[in-house]
Amino acid sequence: MLNAGDTAWVLASAALVMLMTPGLAFFYGGMVRVKSVLNMLMMNFIALAVVGVLWVLYGFTMSFGNDAFGGLLGNFDFAGLSNTFGKLAGFVTAATDSAPEVPWPGADGLPILAFVMFQLMFAIITPALISGAIADRVKFWGWVLFIVIWVTIVYFPVAHWVFSFNGFVGADAVGGWIANNLKALDFAGGTAVHINAGAAGLALAIVVGKRKGWPKDTGRPHNVPFVLLGASLLWFGWYGFNAGSALAANDLAAVAFTNTTVATAAAVLGWLIVEQLKFGKPTTLGAASGAVAGLVAITPACGFVTPIGSIIIGVIAGALCALAVSLKYRFGFDDSLDVVGVHLVGGIVGTLLIGLFATKKVNSLGADGLFYGGGLDQLGKQALAAGAVLAYSFVLTFIIGWVLKKIGAFRVSVEDEVNGVDEALHAESAYDFTGSSGGGLSSPSTIPVKSVSLEGSKA
Repeated sequence: MLNAGDTAWVLASAALVMLMTPGLAFFYGGMVRVKSVLNMLMMNFIALAVVGVLWVLYGFTMSFGNDAFGGLLGNFDFAGLSNTFGKLAGFVTAATDSAPEVPWPGADGLPILAFVMFQLMFAIITPALISGAIADRVKFWGWVLFIVIWVTIVYFPVAHWVFSFNGFVGADAVGGWIANNLKALDFAGGTAVHINAGAAGLALAIVVGKRKGWPKDTGRPHNVPFVLLGASLLWFGWYGFNAGSALAANDLAAVAFTNTTVATAAAVLGWLIVEQLKFGKPTTLGAASGAVAGLVAITPACGFVTPIGSIIIGVIAGALCALAVSLKYRFGFDDSLDVVGVHLVGGIVGTLLIGLFATKKVNSLGADGLFYGGGLDQLGKQALAAGAVLAYSFVLTFIIGWVLKKIGAFRVSVEDEVNGVDEALHAESAYDFTGSSGGGLSSPSTIPVKSVSLEGSKA
C-alpha cells in the first residue's frame, strides 16, 4: 500500500538534493579565477543534463536492477525506466515475513519512480563534485565525455554495491555486495558519493596535471560571498540528502536531520580553530569549507549515531580536513578546489567513525560500534568498503582521464588557460570587468596567507 506522506517527503527530498548541484556550482565558482567562473558553473550544471538522460536510459537499472553478477552490477530490467510505472518499492514486498536487515524498515511502499528521482540527484552531484579538482584547465566537451564514461563504469556500479538492498525494488530482487554481503553501513553516500568523487578527483588532478605557475601562483578566490552562498545552499539541500535517505517521514529521518545539523555546526568550529591556531585568524572561506567537511563526514553516519557522536564526528572532520588540504603541496598534485582534502578525507573519516560511534539505540537495523560494545568488527567492514570504493574509483578514473588526455580531448591550451577558459570555451564572461585570479580553499581573499594550508604560507 502506498504511503502518501513518505512519498511526499521523498519527492521533496529529491528536490532538495537537486538544489545541491547549483549550490555546489556557486561554492566552486566563487573559488576559481574571475575568467573561469562561468566554466566552473557550467561544469556543474551540465551534470544535471547529462546524468539525467543517462539515468533514464540505463543508469537506474545498472544501479538498482536485480543483480546480474556477484553483487557488482544490476541487470537491465528497468532500462528506459520500464517496469516502474504504477509499481511500489519498499521492504513490504519482501518475500519473507521477517524484516530484512537494512537501515530503512518502511512499513508501506513508495512509488518506484519517486525513488528513481531521489537517487538520480545523487548520481548527478557525484561527478559534479569531481570538477573542483581540475578547475581552470579542462575542455568543456571533454568534461562532458568524461561524465558519460565515468558514471557508466564507475558511479552506476558503485551505487549498486552500496545502495541496492535485497528485496527493495521487488520481492526477489538481489542487490550489491557492500550493502548485502559485507554489510558495511553507509546511510546516505559517504562511500558511493564522497569517497568515490574524492578518489576520482585525485586521479584526475594527477593525470591532467598542474595549472601553469602552480604551486608558486595559487591565486585567490574571486568571490568569497559566492562561496558562502554555495555552502549555505549545500547545507540546506543536504537535509534532503541525509534525512531523505530514511525514505520515510519518520523518527529516523528526524535523527538524520538532527545529526546533520549538529555535525556540520561542530565541523565549522573545528576548521576555524585550526585556522586560528595556525594562522591567527578565522576566515569566511574556512567557515564555508568546514561546513562542507562536516556535511560530508556525517553523510554515511547520520542514521546510525547519536547527536553527541555527531558532534564528535563533526569536530574531527572539520579539523582533519583543514589539515588535509595541505597534502596537495606535500605530494605535488594540483587539486584546485581541494576535493581530496574535503570529500575524500571527510568521506573516509565519516565512514570509519561509524565503526566507533554507531549504536543500535539509534537504529536497530544498524550496528554497535567499538564504543558501544561492538568490538572492531564493524570498523573492519567500514574500512574494507572505503578501501574498495577508493581503489576502484581511482584506478578507473585514472585510465579514463589518461585516455582522454592522450587523444587531446581534455586539457586546454596554455594560452587559453592563462587568458581564461570562459572566453575560450564559452565565448562569454561573467563580468564586465576583470579581477584577480583565484583557486582553491588554500587562498582566501581576506588575509595575505593561505588560511587552510599547513605548509609554509606565502604572502
